[in-house]
Amino acid sequence: MPTVLRIEGCRFFFFFFSGDWNEPPHIHVDRGRVSAKFWLERIELARNEGTSAREPGIVVLRLPRERHVTLLEGWPEYFGTSSRR
Repeated sequence: MPTVLRIEGCRFFFFFFSGDWNEPPHIHVDRGRVSAKFWLERIELARNEGTSAREPGIVVLRLPRERHVTLLEGWPEYFGTSSRR
């Protein structure tokens, strides 16, 4: 699982799961016991574990928005495909 970014205690990574490359571009984020998955073309929370559905953690939610372009540009580097599907 290649780490794309580490910042403010968060690890942003692409998960080389057999089904991940068939999905639209997304990033996985872990911070302590909180784990989340965000769609990257329009930053949206796809999945969240370790906290309530309403509050995935302010840092975990804020950082994908701030690093949107960097994270989206990393998708084709790891998966060898266009970020647009």
